[in-house]
Amino acid sequence: MSRSILIVEDAPSMRESLAALFEAGGTRVIRAATLDEAKQALATEPYDLILTGIRLGTTRNGGLQVMAAASLLSPDAVIIALTALPDPDGRLAAMRLGAAYVVEQLVDLSVVAALASKHGVPSALFPRAATCDAEGVALTP
Repeated sequence: MSRSILIVEDAPSMRESLAALFEAGGTRVIRAATLDEAKQALATEPYDLILTGIRLGTTRNGGLQVMAAASLLSPDAVIIALTALPDPDGRLAAMRLGAAYVVEQLVDLSVVAALASKHGVPSALFPRAATCDAEGVALTP
């Protein structure tokens, strides 16, 4: 089963690093640098995984708006929120808007790949990601 992910990140180097990580696993990757691009992508198709920065450019809550739109347009997607400036309010808001995980952007990409793998999304590091049920429980070893 082919997987698709949406990467919403305003930092080009981070966006491309994440894209390379997942494209190598055979996953279809859509990139967005802004809130408007993310909304357009979400309106086009549903995603299995959404990686979004909490802050986008000068928009302090741009990633939170992405998560709110995703809850309506791609409700089954697993959301991983990325933050360069972790703060309890941002983390809580992201979790309330459906983020399954909130990780610091300086984290090793293997952490992001491992979280995606738990939900059946392959990457260069975990090319044989387990197929999971709706609760994230692996159906295959």
